[in-house]
Amino acid sequence: MTSENSSLPAAVLVVCLCAQWCGVCGDYRARFALVQAKFPQATFLWVDVEDEADLLYPMDIENFPTLLLVVGGKPRFFGPLTPQVELLERLVRAQVQGSAGAALGDPELLALVAKILATLPDRPGFYT
Repeated sequence: MTSENSSLPAAVLVVCLCAQWCGVCGDYRARFALVQAKFPQATFLWVDVEDEADLLYPMDIENFPTLLLVVGGKPRFFGPLTPQVELLERLVRAQVQGSAGAALGDPELLALVAKILATLPDRPGFYT
């Protein structure tokens, strides 16, 4: 059975987990915004791991920048990323076009995604 909306792409959420003190993150923020401008159909969030420690608990982000890609409410990519525009753009494009792999099933990651999605309306400061 198909729905009339089955051809619509799933919602894509791109989350960059960084720290204020991280020089690489500071440089990467402008690059992140460049990619955001190319994908207006996706939601991009910049999350400072220290400001949002309660939200991220119990996960400990040690490498920056760390990227979380969520499609249709399910995590598809999670890990540190070299701060290159081309790499971020390629990863986001794969999610938007629906050509990325299967969802990740780590329970802590699933819990983090659920918390971020539940918090979005209450934290407009997340948006870049």
